[in-house]
Amino acid sequence: MAFFQSATGTLLANDEEVSFEEAFELGFNDAPVEREIIHPEWFKDSFLDLREDLDDAVQEGKKGIALYFGQEHCAYCKALMEINFTKPDIVKYFREHYDIISLDIWGSRTITLFDGSEISERDLAIQQNTNFTPSLIFFDETGKIAFKMRGYYKPYQFQAVMKYIVEDFYKTESFRDYLERADPPPRFTEEEMNEHEQIYKGPIVLDRRAAASNKPLAVIFEQQQCHACDQLHSEPLNNDETKQLLKGFELRQLDAWSDTPVITPNGNKITATEWARQLGIHYMPTTVFFNEQGNEIIRIDSVVKLYRMRSILSFILTDGYKNFDTFQHWRRYISIER
Repeated sequence: MAFFQSATGTLLANDEEVSFEEAFELGFNDAPVEREIIHPEWFKDSFLDLREDLDDAVQEGKKGIALYFGQEHCAYCKALMEINFTKPDIVKYFREHYDIISLDIWGSRTITLFDGSEISERDLAIQQNTNFTPSLIFFDETGKIAFKMRGYYKPYQFQAVMKYIVEDFYKTESFRDYLERADPPPRFTEEEMNEHEQIYKGPIVLDRRAAASNKPLAVIFEQQQCHACDQLHSEPLNNDETKQLLKGFELRQLDAWSDTPVITPNGNKITATEWARQLGIHYMPTTVFFNEQGNEIIRIDSVVKLYRMRSILSFILTDGYKNFDTFQHWRRYISIER
């Protein structure tokens, strides 16, 4: 389905007005947006001394502060602002428990950290490995990181994260274990998984220690009754250009909750669910990319649509990860070169 913007900025599909949320769900183009991304007025106007910001939040009875890492023209940042942060229940819950401070991943403003050291917005974004915008990092009342959210989460997923950290579950269990306990995922057989002609169907033997492969590896972790998994296969992975790029990868697929035997890239003999737990995988689907020697390059553990997926595949195939601090720095370089 094609989406167009009217002169007033209204989104149209087949000449019918649709909301940004409807368009995003139905396959809205995630390429860079032209319109300015407006932050909510309730974002904190900060002097960027995180010690002061945290003190203010704690004195107001809040759990801590959240740093928002964004950038201009980011379709996923726009989704966070115009979908999640327009829902009254999300906004109310967030404001009750956290102050949020906006940072630009390319910015030069100086931030004072909890230990008194100073760093620029750009360097902090690199330090915190914000490959995808938007990213949110939640800090508790002591200044320790409670959770990192890299990329866009849909409202129901966003709410699950908020409950996990606000109710202090992060102190005693991983987010993966929290989700499994709260809503045990159904198990399914390999035959019930989403089909893709480029996924190798044999035993999951990924050991790359003895001899490096001639291709990087992409492992997709999924689960049953997963709408986001269905969308991954029906949208970005079903695109002809994406399929062409995927020819440069060894592509595998796993049920993240199954007992399927796996030999991991570093030679461990383990089950799929144990490996997913070791990797800290909680978002479904998550795609983890490994280089020819079996070292992790990057992972996609948030909503991904066509433009971002193709960009990540190109980032890996062109060895961009070897020459740039983050995916975002490579992407900016490529856009300038063009």
